[in-house]
Amino acid sequence: MGLAAASLYVACTLEGEDKTQKDVAEAAGVTEVTIRNRYKGLRSALGI
Repeated sequence: MGLAAASLYVACTLEGEDKTQKDVAEAAGVTEVTIRNRYKGLRSALGI
């Protein structure tokens, strides 16, 4: 679930959507820390 939520957050940031890590974390049922950690790994893996 954390990876899916981070993927959604990456998409939001790339598309200019005004969603915070807190918004996505609450909707996905994970913590903001989980989003933050998965987000860093995802961006690195994608080369963004």
